[in-house]
Amino acid sequence: MYTSKVTGLGSYVPENVVTNDDLSKVMDTNDAWIQERTGIKERRHIKKGDGNSTSVMGVKAAKIALERAELTKDDIDLIIFATLSPDMYFPGGGVRVQDMMDMGTVPALDVRNQCSGFVYALSVADQFIKTGMYKNVLIIGSENHSGGLDMTTRGRGVSVIFGDGAGAMVLSRNEKEDGSGVLSTHLHSEGAHAKELSLEGPSTDHWVPEIIAENDQENIPYYPYMNGQFVFKNAVVRFSEVINEGLQKNNLTPLDINMLIPHQANLRISQFVQKQFKLSDDKVYNNIQRYGNTTAASIPIALTEAWEEGKIKEGDLVVLAAFGSGFTWGSAIIKW
Repeated sequence: MYTSKVTGLGSYVPENVVTNDDLSKVMDTNDAWIQERTGIKERRHIKKGDGNSTSVMGVKAAKIALERAELTKDDIDLIIFATLSPDMYFPGGGVRVQDMMDMGTVPALDVRNQCSGFVYALSVADQFIKTGMYKNVLIIGSENHSGGLDMTTRGRGVSVIFGDGAGAMVLSRNEKEDGSGVLSTHLHSEGAHAKELSLEGPSTDHWVPEIIAENDQENIPYYPYMNGQFVFKNAVVRFSEVINEGLQKNNLTPLDINMLIPHQANLRISQFVQKQFKLSDDKVYNNIQRYGNTTAASIPIALTEAWEEGKIKEGDLVVLAAFGSGFTWGSAIIKW
């Protein structure tokens, strides 16, 4: 069995910054209300006509990751694309990236596990590399939330949280037998709570505001719904469980963690988990304050920034953990 290691990271967020004060102009909210409940100060939103889409942002992040991995598009054996907001219902974002990057007939796989999507995608990539089927896998998490949010007071409980952006990782076969790389991944789901964080209706190319305008509907299932308190209570439990599961699998303790990258769902959740594991501030990376919740993109964006800032070094134990709609949750234990 082979092992896999991270060889390249990249991220991209739209230039358009949307602050809490900006949101207060279109809904009954304010900066203090949003920060108290979520920790978010601002987020990035695609602007109509700026050329961005879920797949386009994914390509921008992927090109950076490939360059840092010192690989070309022709070295990639598989694309795994994680998102809840594809450019269209089908086909998925993976084949769009394959086409935009002119990657021949490389296979493309889409993962639809929302906030846990990147951890699920990483786990799938790790298995392909472990078995020897593929050597280099491009993993992308990308989201275009902004066009489909209810930007009125009615939707403020959800709409203030989410932002747009993309992150990418190149996962490659580890040619060294030095104990580095992905040590283990751990995945779970509980579909009994699927409707507590869900969206029952449409595509990012023809999104909710246009559909409402055309059909004059008020009670519609096209906007995301979230039972915030219920999600929070489940998240803090599952985060802790799945991190502990990964540590125990590898005979490690919280004292061994050099960097925890949690899914950026809510700063209060991250702070709760940090306190449970008694981790100092320099061992947990949060950027939700600047980007909001970018769902499948949040972990790769945060991981990329932490690495760029020199907060992750060779030999460090890095833990990724996520919880989200489904409910689904997972963790990855990585020796850098």
